[in-house]
Amino acid sequence: MSGGITLRHAVHTGGLLRSIYLPRTVDALASAMSTYGIPLLVLATTRSAALTGLAFALEWVPRLAAFGWAGAIVDRRGASVVFFLASLGRALVIATGAVLLYLHPAGTVASVTVMALAATTGVLTEFSYIAAETAGAAAGRRAGARAHRVQAVLLGIDQTATLAGPALAGLLLLTGPPRVLAVITALSLLAALLALRTPPSPVAPSRAPKDNTSAGLLTGWGTIRSLPVLGWLVTGLTLSNLATGFLQAAGPVIVVNHYGQSTTAVGLVWSAAAGATILSVTLCRFAIDRLGLWPVGAACAIVASLACLAVAQAPDYLSYLVLVAVLMAADGGMAVVLRTLRSRLIPPDRFGSTLSATIFILLLPFPVAGVLTALTPPDALGHVITACAVLQALGLFLAFARLRTDPTLRT
Repeated sequence: MSGGITLRHAVHTGGLLRSIYLPRTVDALASAMSTYGIPLLVLATTRSAALTGLAFALEWVPRLAAFGWAGAIVDRRGASVVFFLASLGRALVIATGAVLLYLHPAGTVASVTVMALAATTGVLTEFSYIAAETAGAAAGRRAGARAHRVQAVLLGIDQTATLAGPALAGLLLLTGPPRVLAVITALSLLAALLALRTPPSPVAPSRAPKDNTSAGLLTGWGTIRSLPVLGWLVTGLTLSNLATGFLQAAGPVIVVNHYGQSTTAVGLVWSAAAGATILSVTLCRFAIDRLGLWPVGAACAIVASLACLAVAQAPDYLSYLVLVAVLMAADGGMAVVLRTLRSRLIPPDRFGSTLSATIFILLLPFPVAGVLTALTPPDALGHVITACAVLQALGLFLAFARLRTDPTLRT
């Protein structure tokens, strides 16, 4: 009997590897390289801090615009179809950009090309991410009692891609922008081919109303307003995301122009931050078991606020890298608190719509951070970081002070 169980488990794991894990790994790496690599590409091509910040905003504004209806399209067409089309579209768009940059390495054509890449890859990456998440959720339901293992592997894949993607993009940029885009193109094309192995997900009836997306976001917003505990925490983390988003948007300018490092050093900052986040998430899971949600969340909030305030005064690149890693590790701990709180408070029949609204609100500061970077002179970036850190500390203090006596976070 044990041999039969082992055999079935091996078959199940092997099937997930080919149909879920491998496509997700390739797509996550391509997404991480484009998300962090395109702003680096803009800085290397245009040498403009303003355009670098604008490119970061152009990556996130279309994502927010596509966020609501991307899920509706996945529901109507299926995760595997959208996954394939989004990855293939990204491969074609980036391949076109690589050819244009090879023919026009500088000038107006190069500037327009990299800015267009920022906008289009942001939309396509959002579609492929939602499709991959839907496919992963379906695989978890099919896994039954092993669903938590599937989700743990998928989370590990995403964090590993975030760890490797920025460093790889920065390293390849040393050989020239077309090389970076060629690798992202190859990864996107491979993800599209592997998506053909992804099992079909349940498809909503064609008679479903087309405006379900907006209605779902309104329902989610109403649920957040009806749950003060969740609302306060989302508010605090949204202000915190303004600080972390500004550090992401201004990172290439700070590391390259202020500290005199290469573009590879920019990728190393976020790779170190991803590694610290993985460790922090693991430690916080055990700490919450022993201490509860509020003490762990409050401790992470204090560490994040102090680290962000210190980043603005970092004297050299190494201290900047360490402080950003500490900040993102603390932010990861607060994310664990938020995810746990969501699962406890949100009614099951409104979970999807409330989750969408929560993520939408938390992502709003990122395009704002890009605009701030574009409008701020490079010499004044430190002052803006300080202002964002003060807002972050104030928002997190008010949120956790308000939640201090709430029994949900004390359980």
